[in-house]
Amino acid sequence: MSILIAVVSLLGTIAIFYTCKVFYQKFKKEWLTPMLITPLVIIFVLLLTGTSYDSYNAGANILTNLLGPATIAFAVPIYKNFSLLKQHAFEIFLSIAIGSAVAIISSFFIALVVGLNDKLVHSLVPRSVTTPIAMDISNMIGGSPTLTAVFVMTTGILGSLLAPIIIRISHFRSPSAKGLMLGMGAHGTGTSKAFEFGELEGTFASLAMVVAALISIVLSTIFFPVFEQFVMNILLP
Repeated sequence: MSILIAVVSLLGTIAIFYTCKVFYQKFKKEWLTPMLITPLVIIFVLLLTGTSYDSYNAGANILTNLLGPATIAFAVPIYKNFSLLKQHAFEIFLSIAIGSAVAIISSFFIALVVGLNDKLVHSLVPRSVTTPIAMDISNMIGGSPTLTAVFVMTTGILGSLLAPIIIRISHFRSPSAKGLMLGMGAHGTGTSKAFEFGELEGTFASLAMVVAALISIVLSTIFFPVFEQFVMNILLP
């Protein structure tokens, strides 16, 4: 029975995602993005059928394990446009480094203001990194990888929903500006959205996501503990 539930969970998740994708491509409404609708439909089905998350995840976990290879696949467009990326190397790395630092620091202060405990604080800090790496960072700094995955997904969905609005309001024209913003602010989900704008936007988003992950590993594991201790010494002398 458990094997049957696992198989149904896996195939059902794929079917729901592609159904949502068809609706999204037909109506082109931001709120119909599969990354938002698919989890909501799955939650509804689990509640309706009384299926536990553990039973569902026994099959669907295969998709989670594919996040790593999927992230690596973003290296293909980076390789194809490597000469273009070299021309903007300084601006790219500087902007991503600043973006990564702001993401970590803002997450930390938001968590303090809301009054989250230490585990939740450390789970929230890596929210602006692609899921597989964010979960590893969370584990290294004392957070909960499962909660971090939720925070990352929420950040990615909100980022991909808000980015087109920000692009229109700010009148962004440069593919690099669109791509770097989406890759840095919404990681994998944002990168997928960037490819809807064009290949160059997707390439810059891919680079932003990968470089942000590498920079965030260093900032989160080396500099963040020192920064956290410094802030806490000021607030709680």
